[in-house]
Amino acid sequence: MMLKRIWPLCLCVQLSVAQITLTSNGPGNTYEEINAVLAPGYTVVEVPDCVHTNFGRHIDELFDSELNTYVFRFIAHKIPDNDRCQNFDRQRTEIKTYDQSPETLQAIEDEIVEYKWKFKLPIDFQVSPNFTHLHQIKSVGGPYASIPMISLTARKASPDRMELRHTATTNQTTFQTANLDLFRGQWVEVTERITYGNTGRYAITINRISDNTTLLSYTNTALDMWQDGATFARPKWGIYRSLLNMDDLQDEDVLFNDFSIEEIDPLSILEHDFDIHKILVVPNPSKTSVTLEHLESLDYDSIQLFDSSGKRIPSSHRFQKNTLNVSGLVSGLYFISILKFNRPIKTLKCVIEE
Repeated sequence: MMLKRIWPLCLCVQLSVAQITLTSNGPGNTYEEINAVLAPGYTVVEVPDCVHTNFGRHIDELFDSELNTYVFRFIAHKIPDNDRCQNFDRQRTEIKTYDQSPETLQAIEDEIVEYKWKFKLPIDFQVSPNFTHLHQIKSVGGPYASIPMISLTARKASPDRMELRHTATTNQTTFQTANLDLFRGQWVEVTERITYGNTGRYAITINRISDNTTLLSYTNTALDMWQDGATFARPKWGIYRSLLNMDDLQDEDVLFNDFSIEEIDPLSILEHDFDIHKILVVPNPSKTSVTLEHLESLDYDSIQLFDSSGKRIPSSHRFQKNTLNVSGLVSGLYFISILKFNRPIKTLKCVIEE
């Protein structure tokens, strides 16, 4: 198994930015090597080996001809597998991070974390009408820790579907769905980016690897992504499914590979997604109003206005849809400051005439 830890330098701001990846490179010592990355010296593998000892390990590695590399295989048997000999109405073959994991794998409030991975469902993949989770974001600590904030789950329906679900407390909401046939028998790549907080952000894109077609995509820039009382949040991957409707299930092998967990420097998002040099104040000078051209709503969090002496001018009631009402202000030089993640990212001069 190929294990890599990448610690890129963080420039311009004093933030700890880290990426940890987990990639298969062949059979043998699979559990030990997963643990060595996600929680060195501890166990992050949750499997039904205890009840199904004669089968052996429920996560192994095999060569995949489509990706031309080794990948992880997560195995779930309809019988006799259960949830670690603890719960018998469900079964679980998963990996996770948790409180024994390095701090870089424990997401806290105000952090931005990007998760990436690949997975492939069997061509005849069968799913429960209750739940068949493939990925979860869960809290550790607090009254809502048992309920995932985010779950990517496959569900029996007409037609069967992939669901993206969210909850901040106890009420789950389905944000997005896609026909499960788009996923069956296909390698897909997932990119999920989360800003953790009560006013957080969430974005996910799932692309089919063979032709880069987007199968599911969702973005929310004002989403509660922090369950009250939590100490940190963490990801889980694998097969976690209900056994309440056994007739809908069969033995399954789901393939995964190239897991990545990366703390994101907020300024790197600006550099990648946002060309601040394009923004213009038009018209300039102006007597009544100015428009910030090429400014998109996702590019900033707030706008502030200052006079030439540096005094801040209340402007929340003046700014609407990229237009700043400057009528009634004393003529002279002003500065418009654009903020992202509570940091000024661009300051523009504005001349107001009588």
